[in-house]
Amino acid sequence: MAVGTPVRSAEAPAPRPVRAAWREWLDSPLATYYIVLAATVALIVIGLVMVLSSSSVEAYAQTRSAYSVFARQALFAAIGVPLTAMAVRMPVRAWKALAWPLLVVAVGSLLLVFSPLGLVVRGNRNWIAIGGLTVQPAEAAKLALVVWAASVLARKQALLHRIRHVLVPVVPVALVLLGLVLAGHDLGTALVLMALTGALLFAAGAPLRVFVASGAFAAVVVAMLVEGSQNRMERITAWLGGADCSDYYGVCWQAVHAKWALASGGWWGVGLGASREKWSWLPEAHNDFIFAIVGEELGLVGSLAVLGLFAVLALGLLRVVLRSDDLFVKIATGGVLTWVIGQAVINVGAVLGLLPVVGVPLPLVSSGGSALLTTMIALGMVIGFARREPGAARALAARTGLVRRSLAVLPARRAQPGAKARTRKKKAR
Repeated sequence: MAVGTPVRSAEAPAPRPVRAAWREWLDSPLATYYIVLAATVALIVIGLVMVLSSSSVEAYAQTRSAYSVFARQALFAAIGVPLTAMAVRMPVRAWKALAWPLLVVAVGSLLLVFSPLGLVVRGNRNWIAIGGLTVQPAEAAKLALVVWAASVLARKQALLHRIRHVLVPVVPVALVLLGLVLAGHDLGTALVLMALTGALLFAAGAPLRVFVASGAFAAVVVAMLVEGSQNRMERITAWLGGADCSDYYGVCWQAVHAKWALASGGWWGVGLGASREKWSWLPEAHNDFIFAIVGEELGLVGSLAVLGLFAVLALGLLRVVLRSDDLFVKIATGGVLTWVIGQAVINVGAVLGLLPVVGVPLPLVSSGGSALLTTMIALGMVIGFARREPGAARALAARTGLVRRSLAVLPARRAQPGAKARTRKKKAR
């Protein structure tokens, strides 16, 4: 042995690299569960904070209380916590049993929009007023379509090699829901439902020619709807015009001020609560354009953190799809993935000017009790799927206590052999 060569004790092996520890944790049966749960909770908390910050000025001007919008959002979040916990605990067979009741409730609530209970908000008739609260039935329709279509397609698993069984009855029912939503002039929600239907069919194994034909048909329908509405046509024209938009005080106002908010945020932002655009300069600052306020107050770092959480959530949902052998779980999770992440892409793209403004909120972050509640329940369903991965239930049962379960998210370094003995000797001295 060379002089000066350090002698390594036989009872103290080299510690594991951090990368190996994380790889081992990602391979554990509880990794998907914690990924989806942590990303969902983080986005809800960020959403509540940003709703309070972005809505305080307008809320005070309208109600003389800076907390009125935040209080309503917090109320729906509080209602959503026990409902989400129930969704996590519900077995797959319970979701299958709820498929048809959820669909009937969704269609019935969409029809109520055209009753005296219906409300028109910014030209869209997509709200109903019940007991002093306003709810948006189209959000419940997304959840109903996911659960119902997954149940029907899973039951027809042996027949899905035939195109007729893939398309019927999913496509006709989806068209009914789309028709009711479009009757209320809500093109943004209709686009999300179209993407959601396509994802459900893709997860079920529909052939590529189905998407080519349906995609062409959808493009023609959307083009006709845009051309038939002056407001939509102006938005598309303004988006295509980019920086050369001439109607600054009209259709370009919101898009321009959203970019100004992002630009003024810089790297670290102007500070939480210090936004200038929320002082009646940026319309829908707490709803469709809340990401602009995130960029202004929290800067590029805060914006990337929000986008990173959505990326982590997408990773967790994709893991559920790939690691499950249950077709219902695969289809339902694929639908929720397209719903949440697709809607986030549309919203952020509109704020950045990469997509036209279609009035789609940012899931879990934007103000809107109906959207928050249904999204929480949908993600609770997927978290329940993740809890039932092979070995996950046994691993959870072995971890007693809420604090211990929370700390188990991080990969722990294994204690070196003999470490406890050396610690006892030091204490004895």
